Amino acid sequence: MKKIFLFFMVTGVLIFTGCKKENPLPEGIDVRQEMRDFVIGISEYSKNIKEDFIVIPQNGQALITDNGNAGGIVNQQYINAIDATGREDLYYGYSGDDKETPAEDKQFMLDLCLLFEQNNVEVLTIDYCSTISKVDNSYQQNAANGFISFAADERNLNNIPAYPSLPYNVNTNDITDISEAKNFLYLINPENYSTKNGMLSAIAATDYDLVIIDLYFNEDALTAQDLAQIRTKHNGGIRKIVAYVSIGEAEDYRPYWKDEWKKEHPVWLEAENPLWKGNYKVRYWEQEWKDIIYGNENSYIRKVLNAGFDGVYLDIIDGYEYFEEEYDLK
Repeated sequence: MKKIFLFFMVTGVLIFTGCKKENPLPEGIDVRQEMRDFVIGISEYSKNIKEDFIVIPQNGQALITDNGNAGGIVNQQYINAIDATGREDLYYGYSGDDKETPAEDKQFMLDLCLLFEQNNVEVLTIDYCSTISKVDNSYQQNAANGFISFAADERNLNNIPAYPSLPYNVNTNDITDISEAKNFLYLINPENYSTKNGMLSAIAATDYDLVIIDLYFNEDALTAQDLAQIRTKHNGGIRKIVAYVSIGEAEDYRPYWKDEWKKEHPVWLEAENPLWKGNYKVRYWEQEWKDIIYGNENSYIRKVLNAGFDGVYLDIIDGYEYFEEEYDLK
């Protein structure tokens, strides 16, 4: 499920086999604004159904300004549509797991994250590190900046880390808003759990304020009854539960996928990601893809809402980088 393998990147953009000559982009398209509009549309749709629904885009922090830098003009419409932003590899993991992120890359990401904080948008960070001293350092540095962080010892996000034994800044508070969370668990790959109840029981035994999980356990969609099992922290406080949703790539193991798409690509489907088989870049501005994700009773976001999740964690927000690179838009 995890799509970000930064050590296989070239100039910050994943290499994909493309077909740009056969299927040119619309003339004059602004792929960054199209992604902003996509996120805004998801937010408006979901919050119209559930007013306090949490919307958290992951990565793609450059969308906050007109020029992609922390010194640019802030896009207020985008800021107003989201409740938090997720950032991977801020202190550890950018150039390899358990490796410190290079200073220049760290500073660029940090400046953008701080800009979100200055605009009252919470920042969630995920560092990929396993050495205890680095885990400690990750939590301390993130806390110093006011960020809510998670140190993942597995990039596949398939486990609950054994260290620390209790979540950083553990508390018994009821979490009624994302701004009240002091820690979170990011567990979207259930491969280490043989049953859904086994995974739910493991989560229920933790004290994380916020849990990010997938809507599905393998092919079994979680229900309101399933979420009720993990709604309360082990220490008695109430937590928030957010569903992971990839909106910048289509995944061939999702219920919306049609086998014939591999032979006859819809106009919105790009080439397969060679670094993550079964995942395909999408032209996220096309209405057919938008309809799959949100806006109707059969959409993915509607299923998340129906299951009783408190929000969505939107991945591949930086999908615009693929189009900028492949189609020479910069």
